[in-house]
Amino acid sequence: MNPIKRRKSIVVQVGNVSVGGDNPIVVQSMTNTDTADIDETVDQIDHLNQAGSELVRITVNNDAAAKAVPHIKEKLINRGVTVPVIGDFHYNGHLLLTKYPEMAKSLAKFRINPGNTGTKTRDENFCTIVEQAIKYDKPVRVGVNWGSLDQQLLAQKMDENNQKENPKSSKAVMLDTMVESARRSTELAEEVGLPSNKIIVSCKMSGVQDLINVYQRIAEDLPYPLHLGLTEAGMGMKGTVASSVALAVLLQKGIGDTIRVSLTPMPGADRAEEVRICQQILQSMGIRNFIPQVTACPGCGRTKSTYFQELADEIQKYIVEEMPIWREIYPGVEDLNVAVMGCVVNGPGESRHANIGISLPGTFEEPKAPVYVDGDHFKTLRGDNIGAEFRKILEDYIIDNYSKQEAVDA
Repeated sequence: MNPIKRRKSIVVQVGNVSVGGDNPIVVQSMTNTDTADIDETVDQIDHLNQAGSELVRITVNNDAAAKAVPHIKEKLINRGVTVPVIGDFHYNGHLLLTKYPEMAKSLAKFRINPGNTGTKTRDENFCTIVEQAIKYDKPVRVGVNWGSLDQQLLAQKMDENNQKENPKSSKAVMLDTMVESARRSTELAEEVGLPSNKIIVSCKMSGVQDLINVYQRIAEDLPYPLHLGLTEAGMGMKGTVASSVALAVLLQKGIGDTIRVSLTPMPGADRAEEVRICQQILQSMGIRNFIPQVTACPGCGRTKSTYFQELADEIQKYIVEEMPIWREIYPGVEDLNVAVMGCVVNGPGESRHANIGISLPGTFEEPKAPVYVDGDHFKTLRGDNIGAEFRKILEDYIIDNYSKQEAVDA
C-alpha cells in the first residue's frame, strides 16, 4: 500500500486522461520538433507515447504550426495513437486560437503563461485564450514560470516591499509574485467563466529549494491539480539529480498530480529519456510501477569479473526492449522484480527477495549460479550459457504468471 497521502485536488479531464483527485500521477513530456514539420512531430509524439508519456505538449508559436496541428492529430489517429496533445502558447496565443478554430478543436488542453500574454493588454489577451478554451470545452494549464514572470506584477510587489519597515529579500518577493500570479490568473479565468475543473496550475522554478517552497504554498492555497517540474533543469546527471530531488520531496508530501523532467538533451539524443526518468522517480518512491526493476550490486573486490555487470545490463536492456509488447499482453508485469547479483555475500538473500534472482559467482567462488524463483531455490546454472538460460527462466516466469487470460480468470 502506498504510504504517501496525496493532496486531494479537483479532477480535470485532459482528453482521455484524468488528472488530479485519486487518479494516478500522470507522466508527460514535450516535443522539440518544429511543429510545422508534421511527420517529424507525429513521429516524436508517437515515440514519447510509446515510452510512456501520457500527455504530450507541442509548441504552437506561429501560423505554420497552428495550421499543422489538425493534420498532426489526424495522422496520430490513423496510427492508433490516442495520447492527448497539448498546445503551448506564448505571446500570440490569443491570436492563433481565434484565427485557427480547427487547431483549437484538435488540442486536448491549452497551456498559457500569464507572463507571456502581452504587455499592456496582458489580462485582455489572457481572457481571450480562456474564452477560446470555454468555447471549445478545453482545460487550461496556467503555467507560471520564474524566467518569464509578469514583470508588471513583479515591479508592483517590489515597490510594495520597499515601502515596508522590514522589507523581504528580492528572492522572497519573486517567490511571492509567483504564487500571486498563479492565484490571480486562476481567479481571472474563473471570472471569465472557465469552470474550476478545467484548470491545472504550475509554478516552475529552476532552483530546487525555490521550487519546493512555491509548490508547498500553492498546494495550500489553490484547489487545482498541480503539474510539477524543475524548469531548465540542465543536462545529464545534473538535470536528472536536481529534478529527482525536487520532485521526490514534493511527491513525498503528497503534492503533484502530473510531472515532467525537463532535461536538455544532447544533440540527437533520445527525447524519451526524460519520460523514463519520470517513471523511475515514481517507481522508486513506490507510487506507480511502469517496468520490471532489476536489482544489481555495485561490485567490489570480491567481484573482479565483469560478468554480473554484463548480465545485469543485458537483462535491463532486454526488459526495456520487450516492455511495449509485455505491457499489452502481460498485465501486471511492471510489478516484477529481478535480481542479478555478483557474489555470495548479498547475492542469495537479494535473489530470494526478488521474484526471480540469480547469484553469480564472485572471485574465487565455485563457478555456479543458483537461481531463485519467488524465494525458493529453482536450479543452479553452470557453464557458458548462464545468461541465455537465465533469460529463458525469466521469459517462462512472465508467461506463466502474467498472462492476460489469467488476469481475466482471476
